[in-house]
Amino acid sequence: MGMDDMQPEYQDDQVASGLPAPDVEYEQTLPPTTELKTEELQDPLNQSVVDPQPSGSQEEPPSQLQQEHAQPEVINQESPDVAVEAEPPPVSEYESLQAHLAQNRFDPGSWNKLIELAEQSGDLPKVKEAYESLLQAYPNTAEAQIAYLEHYLHPGLFPTAESLFNRFLRPSPSVRLWKFYLTYVRRMNADPSTREMVSKAYDFALLYIGQDKDSGEIWREYIDFVKAGETHTTWEEQQKMDALRRIYQRAVQIPLEILEQLWSEYNAFEVGLNKITARKFIQDQSKAYMTAKEVLKQLRSHLAILFPPPAHSNTTGRKPLNLPEPTSPHSEGHRMLAKSWRAYLQWEEKNPLDIEDKPLLTARLLATYKKAVIRMRFNPETWFMAYMWTEKHTKPEESMSFLKAGLEANPASFLLNFAYAEAQENAKNHAEVHTMFTKFIEVLHSEIEKVEKTVEKPVTTEASFASNGSVATQPSTSSSLSSTSPQRELARRRTELGIAWIAYMRFARRAEGLKPARNVFGKARKDKWISWEIYEAAASMEYHFTKATDVATRIYETGLKQFGEDAEYVIRYLKFLISINDENNARALFERIVGTFSPDKARPIWETWANYEYNFGDLAAADKLEKRIAEVYPDDLPMRRFAQRHVYSNHDAIAIRDLGWMPAGSSGSSNGLLKLDNGLASMNSSVFLGGNAVQKRPAASPERGRSGVDRSASQDMGPPPPKRARELSPPPRDRDRDRRDRDRDRRDMPPPARRRYGSPDWGRGSPPRRGDPRGDWDRDGPVHDDRAPSTIPAAPSFFLDQLPPATTFDGPVFRVDDLMQVFRNATISNPGGPPRPRSPPPRGRPPPDYGPYQGPGGGRGGRRY
Repeated sequence: MGMDDMQPEYQDDQVASGLPAPDVEYEQTLPPTTELKTEELQDPLNQSVVDPQPSGSQEEPPSQLQQEHAQPEVINQESPDVAVEAEPPPVSEYESLQAHLAQNRFDPGSWNKLIELAEQSGDLPKVKEAYESLLQAYPNTAEAQIAYLEHYLHPGLFPTAESLFNRFLRPSPSVRLWKFYLTYVRRMNADPSTREMVSKAYDFALLYIGQDKDSGEIWREYIDFVKAGETHTTWEEQQKMDALRRIYQRAVQIPLEILEQLWSEYNAFEVGLNKITARKFIQDQSKAYMTAKEVLKQLRSHLAILFPPPAHSNTTGRKPLNLPEPTSPHSEGHRMLAKSWRAYLQWEEKNPLDIEDKPLLTARLLATYKKAVIRMRFNPETWFMAYMWTEKHTKPEESMSFLKAGLEANPASFLLNFAYAEAQENAKNHAEVHTMFTKFIEVLHSEIEKVEKTVEKPVTTEASFASNGSVATQPSTSSSLSSTSPQRELARRRTELGIAWIAYMRFARRAEGLKPARNVFGKARKDKWISWEIYEAAASMEYHFTKATDVATRIYETGLKQFGEDAEYVIRYLKFLISINDENNARALFERIVGTFSPDKARPIWETWANYEYNFGDLAAADKLEKRIAEVYPDDLPMRRFAQRHVYSNHDAIAIRDLGWMPAGSSGSSNGLLKLDNGLASMNSSVFLGGNAVQKRPAASPERGRSGVDRSASQDMGPPPPKRARELSPPPRDRDRDRRDRDRDRRDMPPPARRRYGSPDWGRGSPPRRGDPRGDWDRDGPVHDDRAPSTIPAAPSFFLDQLPPATTFDGPVFRVDDLMQVFRNATISNPGGPPRPRSPPPRGRPPPDYGPYQGPGGGRGGRRY
């Protein structure tokens, strides 16, 4: 039986019930719960709430607090002409929470307190106001929706409850909410004559959440409901059995929690009807059942991380609502949870159930993404994944709804704002894009103002954050870092604001032309939080689209008035002049700017101009420039600057061929030029121009004291030590004698002295290791290696060169002889004869030590862990 046969049949006269067929779109209304109230299903926002007070009841007298506030103004007895104003009534806790949540929409604790106060008051309009405000900040929160609906499940309020059901159900993937709805339907249709309406409600619910792992109870209730139906003719009994078969066959193909129980019941059902046909029906469904059973195991492993069991609450009152809270994307917990959700969503997209019915697969994945964005409401990545998937497999309106909802929860997200802008641009809705960028920039401004308040002391050009928004180099001291962290955060926010302005300018140029893009640039220039990147982007746009170098140069000059203290901006301007072959202005800019910076900040400017002179200048100019550099940086070695003249495209023949320097990742000797990677390119500038480079290496890790080697520097400094050739194993007859001699010598000899880093014997007779602070440039003479050359082939040698030095290993060290003795004494079962006796241990041998690892040196004076 195919998938088409498993779907319930629908007739034309059932359109009034509002139940959509599985292959139609889901825009129809919910099935009515009673026949008389179908026309009353309206949106609750368009109708008034039914007053729970009976119409004929009298109004309650005012409370004592209201009477006190209703008293007339108090007149000053001493001066009858002057009236004393009455004090304003104190603000209640409920009102203060409302004011707080107006400024902090996503505060779960305050929302729970507000709901608690509203429910304790017993005032239905206040309860409605509290829940409506909560559901605006946290839409599709099933717990809040169920608690909200419970206030209207009373006689006289059922129309409001039905309107809320009509509003909540379709967008919600919650099994609890749908089960709550089915309970309400069965309550309102307890008469046997309305069984058809209840059956339609079950079909309607399973159409939306039937693929959920936790929907097994709804499938179970539906099966029991159909079984309980009365039949009066053979034809009715046959129809009942066919309906049960369709429900069973749909359920056993879904990875439900009660899958095995349903499969056993289905087998018994088929066997009870006809043993002959049962084998065929069961065999047809067995493959889908086994697939669902295997997928259920994987699904449990995924969801165990994403939906952990709720914490046990000792409170006897109302259970707090589980509302997500905004967290930093840099926190470890958020990253791990986002990674788990990403893995689960990608796994679902691969269709592990092999569902061939496309509408059914779309419904399953759509419900999965709805659950994901509810749980990860403040993770833009999850919203973007939902948008990308729905854009390919559903209507454009569905994908845009995900983007809009994601922007409501994450208004400062660059990912979602840029995606929304491009989607509207493709739809030729340019006015909406302008509105979006204006709102986005306002949100970024508000965030910058909050960060600005955390900066206690004024920002100067000598601080790490310059007045123009750049981050300058500071000494790596803890006090300096702690005092400038808010300023660095402010600099980062200003750069991000510049990126938003640049994206806005690019859109205007693509969609409307160059003149609107210039207008956007004019608005950006008036922004007090602007960064220098917007000037560079505007100059590049003018140069590439109008070829007007003079206009681009004027833009750079205008930016130089505001960002002349930023070395990075000066370098960008200098490189632009060099790229357009404007040597005179480039030289004038260099001479005018380089003296305004301190030597540390001016180093990259010197490097940029020196590189230009070495490649395109004459020898006299290069010699003159080197003398000037030597005066500014007297500690730089002349050989470094000389070698830099002949470096081209990161190829350094002098360092490799003449000085024995070898880049990381190369194997063997170099017979020609070796291309260095990007990391070595940045190192060349610091090597050739001295130790005070702009890109400083990170501080040594705490494990350096254990190994004596700086791990951060071992990746790009010095050649790796040659691998010692492995000695051949001795013949078997001499192996035991050699082992006993080694053990005796090991016990008699004192432990070898461990040489410390920096001692006179350090590195004697061997070349410096990778990461040696002396480096290869500071050696007084060549270092000779007295060891024999390696006999390892080229491929294994290349692999061994990628491994870290042996001194960095800090794990347990096992003696090979002890391991061989354990293997030798192991008892191996022999099915064909008696067990093999163990070999006697060698005489005079100490027992092996399998205690805790004691660090390098085998525990002789070492540190225990």
